[in-house]
Amino acid sequence: MKVKNALVSVWDKRGIVEFCKGLSELGINIISTGGTASLLKSSGMSVKGVSELTGYPEILNKRVKTLHTFIYAGILARRDVDEDMVTLKKMVIEPIDMVVVNFYPFDEMSKKIRSIGELIEYIDIGGPSMVRASAKNYKDVLVIVDPKDYQWVLDGLRKGKISEKDRFKLALKAFSLTAEYDAFIFCHLLKMRKLDADKKFFVLKKVEDLRYGENPHQKAALYVSQSEKIYEQIHGKELSYNNIIDMSSAVLLVSEFENPTAVIIKHTNPCGVACAKTLSEAYKNARQTDPVSAFGGIVGLNRAVDEETAKLLSETFLEVIVAPQFSEKALSILTAKKNLRLVRVNFKELKNYKVELRSVPGGYLIQDTDRIDYDKKSIKVVTKVKPTKAQMESLLFAWKVCKYVKSNAIVIARGTQLVGVGAGQMSRVDSAKIAVMKALLPLKDSVAASDAFFPFRDGVDVLADAGVKAIIQPGGSVRDEEVIKAADERKIAMVFTGIRHFKH
Repeated sequence: MKVKNALVSVWDKRGIVEFCKGLSELGINIISTGGTASLLKSSGMSVKGVSELTGYPEILNKRVKTLHTFIYAGILARRDVDEDMVTLKKMVIEPIDMVVVNFYPFDEMSKKIRSIGELIEYIDIGGPSMVRASAKNYKDVLVIVDPKDYQWVLDGLRKGKISEKDRFKLALKAFSLTAEYDAFIFCHLLKMRKLDADKKFFVLKKVEDLRYGENPHQKAALYVSQSEKIYEQIHGKELSYNNIIDMSSAVLLVSEFENPTAVIIKHTNPCGVACAKTLSEAYKNARQTDPVSAFGGIVGLNRAVDEETAKLLSETFLEVIVAPQFSEKALSILTAKKNLRLVRVNFKELKNYKVELRSVPGGYLIQDTDRIDYDKKSIKVVTKVKPTKAQMESLLFAWKVCKYVKSNAIVIARGTQLVGVGAGQMSRVDSAKIAVMKALLPLKDSVAASDAFFPFRDGVDVLADAGVKAIIQPGGSVRDEEVIKAADERKIAMVFTGIRHFKH
């Protein structure tokens, strides 16, 4: 179908002059508004203003420009419906065969403007309306919302080869844009007023297809939300589905600590965690927890990787190292390993990760991220023996780590070094036994954390037998008295947090 008239109104003017010059060379008439019309005219093109077409000026400080019968009749008229075309002819309305539009940058301006009154002026009305109308009538109207499509559309017009499939593809992209635009406005205004709603919208953009999912027979892809980019891979082979899951666990756990900290993750569970005065010492201590499991692990660090730390990291086969930055010397050491994945993480943007989304058959589960360690008002020592200052520091370290261990979780620590982990067991006493069994470092005078209450005293006895001297747990069991009594008998200090940290 021949394109005679094109309506062009864009905020993002990348490539628009060249595109419209190409349209003009094909004999296509350009109709435009405001700044777009001025730009095209200054480039030497003949442009018909929308006001010339409608017979009405832009009004309400340009809030109303294209909202007119002549515009929408020209777009929506079906060329193969005689009644539609007779109506256009009777009312002297020119068909509009192409609409080139993109919207006011509400997303961009929302990062700069804090006043709702000022921000709503960047909610586009005419643009989305024209785009929806054009997409609805895609068989007769080419709708272009992305500058990336200018060249191939122009080439197709020159060759007379714009197919129905091409038109439909452009229409889908247009509907995708209007859906994304409205969803972002809704979510952002909701957040500005700190309101909740029965409906949730998540706009996710595909970044890349992954080799496969958790297993080779499962397809997978990475999608990102509209937030700023959190991860940036700078070296190594492509990230796998499992790499990304483990990397996320490493980053979330390491971000809990202020001091230099290293985390080693295997299958989403930490197998090494330590805080120290330097990053190299922290990593060295984290690796000591379980050097066998560290092989092939994912390492998360909360400081820029320096030369000394890089040398230690290079001693073990690792899948991924994720950190806020890498020094030049560290990069020269680590990039010598061709396949080792090095990833930068934006910890500042990570703080905006506040909602978790998980699919289940027939729906989705949404919950707040688990950001609370304990309520200062509810935390209390419940035993006769009180934890020392050093033990309390170690207990709080273990408690943070425990939050990122699969339930039922038992974590044993000495100082700010992980010693043993019992994860994902069906009974808490078995998790306690595994944590003890996995410990390669001394257990004498260690502390332990439990993600939920002890239902019986057996778990406490297992830990006490191993040398644990203090335990932190939520409390809340009907047998709390029995468990506290066991701790008193074993001369163990016990702290209740009032907060549970199940991780399924």
